[in-house]
This record gives sequence, C-alpha cells and structure tokens, in this order.
Amino acid sequence: MLKYKGYMGVVEYDDVGKIFTGEVVGLASVITFHGRTPEQLEASFHESIDLYLEMCAEDGIKPEKAYSGKFNIRIDPELHRKIALKAIHEKKSINELVKDALKHCLT
Repeated sequence: MLKYKGYMGVVEYDDVGKIFTGEVVGLASVITFHGRTPEQLEASFHESIDLYLEMCAEDGIKPEKAYSGKFNIRIDPELHRKIALKAIHEKKSINELVKDALKHCLT
C-alpha cells in the first residue's frame, strides 16, 4: 500500500502487461496510477494525487479525504444497551469505549 498526503493507494501487478497498476482507495472519485518499476509506480501515484489536488483547487472544490475518522454502524438495540451500560460503568463515552475496543481488536 502506498501513502502520500493522507491518501492511500492499493497496487496490483499485471503479469501479462508487465506493469504495476494502482488505485487510490476510500474516495468516490477514481484516481489511478501505473508504472513498470516500483519507482515509476510511486512517482505516478504522487503525480496523480498532486494533479487531483490541483484540479480541485482550480475548480474551487474541496478535495475528498480518504477517511474522515467518522463512520456509522448499525447494531441491534440489545447490543447498543450493553455498550451504553459498559460505557457508564467505565466512565467513558460510547465513542471512547467503541474506539478502545476497535483498537484492541486490531492489535
């Protein structure tokens, strides 16, 4: 995975064409890049992001961010109740409790 200016790109290798291709993830906009070597791929990734940001500035559009740090989740009411009670017991907000649980899950 490539990272640049807060954007992330995933890469695949096309064995037939002998070329790396990539796409920026987490956006509604489609931003792609490619290269025959890892160095060309990374340069193309940077150029694609820079071009996207330039075009947004020229058009007066706010660039999309890959991840805002906010997301919604649908859970059943009983689980919601248990989370709320656990948060109260631990003197945390529901947000803090869930954030801590997710961090623990991913480590």
